[in-house]
Amino acid sequence: MRYIARFGYCDRVKLLLIDGHYYVYRSFFAIQNLSNSRGEPTNAIFGFTKTVRRMLKDLRPELGAVVWDEGLPQKRVELQPAYKETRKEMPTPMVPQLDFVQKLTPLLGFKNISLPNTEADDLMGCYALAACKQGVEVVLATNDKDLFQLVGPGVKVYTTAKADLASPKDQFALLGEPEVTAKWDIPPRLIGDVLALTGDSVDNIPGIGVGRKTAAALIREQGGLKGLLANIDKVKNQRTREKLVNAREQILQNRKMVELDCEMKLPLEIEELRIKPDYPKLIAALEECEFKSLLQEIRDEAVQMAASQQSEFGLQV
Repeated sequence: MRYIARFGYCDRVKLLLIDGHYYVYRSFFAIQNLSNSRGEPTNAIFGFTKTVRRMLKDLRPELGAVVWDEGLPQKRVELQPAYKETRKEMPTPMVPQLDFVQKLTPLLGFKNISLPNTEADDLMGCYALAACKQGVEVVLATNDKDLFQLVGPGVKVYTTAKADLASPKDQFALLGEPEVTAKWDIPPRLIGDVLALTGDSVDNIPGIGVGRKTAAALIREQGGLKGLLANIDKVKNQRTREKLVNAREQILQNRKMVELDCEMKLPLEIEELRIKPDYPKLIAALEECEFKSLLQEIRDEAVQMAASQQSEFGLQV
């Protein structure tokens, strides 16, 4: 344990950063045919709310934010004009739910964070690095490949994917450096080097025609992309050597594309991200969605929280 003066107590402070669009999309497609009595779709709202509340239970963070994409960075579009062009438009039933979720987020206790022409992964990277410098433990709730580069002392990735769980009985996992290294076959700091070779079909970043395992082996053998490009002649497979020679400029460009921009000024200071649910407004908002069991769960929690606060301050319950 260490004392962090600005937060006022000795326990290691934990900051939860949630990739907003990822979890809204995931909830929308994971839950089907859910709507209120007015016929308004509520599947993404329900899934997102349940997921965030589960994170709070699993991790018990003191600080938190939901980070959102708000356009594309000009420098990436200038490098590769087709960046993310293949992404499909947001499904029509999801549009009003996204707006609702973004209004719901502060009621769940989290700050919304975004910047114009900025992607969520860059902002999450800025906050993760800043938090580490302050001795704050960081958990990234995301599936973004680029963000796995940040994993190390004080930074882990939260996941509920079955493939990442140590045991079938586990409900979630925190992936630290050993787990990410096992998952990628290389340390987290070299993930960007691997992506420079493989590209990323999700973001429409073209690869050079090698798979992830082959790319990881090449990077591992030479200690990084720089070493690989300086020693292409040492690559045993002739076809792979030719690909590396012919795509050298593409590889260097890809490396810039997947590099996180962690130099931005934080929209909100870390100490402003303390989690503070607004139970009355949260309950009122979710009543519009008509989530019976979830609403009852939150109402019971609100009563317990109020009683706990009264008891803490020596008031009669």
